[in-house]
Amino acid sequence: MELIDILQALNQTHGPSGDEGGVREKIEELAKPYGDEVITDTLGNLIVRKKGEGPLVMLAAHMDAIGFIVTHIEKEGFLRAGRLGGISPKEAAYSAVRFKNGVKGVFVPEEKADFGKLKLDECFIDIGARDGEEAKKLVQVGDTCVYDVPIRVQGSRVTGPYLDDRLACAVLLRTLEQIRKPACNLCMVFTVQEEVGLRGARTASWWVEPDIGIAVDVTDVDDTPGSEKNGTTRLGAGAAVKVMDSSVICHPEVVAKLEETAQARNIPVQRDILRGGGTDAGAIQNTRCGVKTGGVSIPCRYIHTPAETADLEDAQACVQLLAAFVQR
Repeated sequence: MELIDILQALNQTHGPSGDEGGVREKIEELAKPYGDEVITDTLGNLIVRKKGEGPLVMLAAHMDAIGFIVTHIEKEGFLRAGRLGGISPKEAAYSAVRFKNGVKGVFVPEEKADFGKLKLDECFIDIGARDGEEAKKLVQVGDTCVYDVPIRVQGSRVTGPYLDDRLACAVLLRTLEQIRKPACNLCMVFTVQEEVGLRGARTASWWVEPDIGIAVDVTDVDDTPGSEKNGTTRLGAGAAVKVMDSSVICHPEVVAKLEETAQARNIPVQRDILRGGGTDAGAIQNTRCGVKTGGVSIPCRYIHTPAETADLEDAQACVQLLAAFVQR
């Protein structure tokens, strides 16, 4: 499958933090023909093994996405919700949402709310229920919902929700397809609960016990008007080799090997330094006695909004880099 087809398939599934079963089932279906062993651990991480000789290399991308969880159902039929991960009420305002059971709604600020200082408890979800009794037949407290926004492609640019981190999951699946014989013992791990504290990567890396760990995720850019310089990357400039973010300072040997691999294969790369925000690399690095850790990132605009935007050519460069790295 092409990257965009995999991305479309993954985004049609349900998978907010803590409720990743739907996306895990789809990834397992797509990965099984190419892996030697596929395991789901206790926390819900999906681990795909491909046997080889040499060090144990772990590539990780998180399956989970930001979302909402219902906390109250009001007598008028409106829902109050808590956040799963770093979701902003202003960025989510008036977005369509969908629940796991197919119920759809819209996330709405109260009319009296100050939009400039909008808080989550000043917002509600409208599922079209006439009253609380009807609403309770459709959803329950504890149910989760996600953005219900389609993916749009224009040229090589793709826009939609949950490129963080479904696009990186698609990159790992395409990489798995292309690997003939790894020059290492390879574990691809699709982690859970990254958005709420890197939880899945912490338990998965303890179980896998890698020699080298590489987190694959999106990263912030420095190519839009009024950029606050949180990131260093640009759309269309290639795969981004992570140097550091707020969760990790990458091992210099891993950074050097990734850049050498890119140069040897003529793969476009750029450096990724992220001043705020982290990835699964932070949890992988601190496992057991420590892991040589790096990151391969996909530049992405408007992260954690319903209109995340990336370049499929950058994602393809990440596929080429990861495939070359594990086969060297």
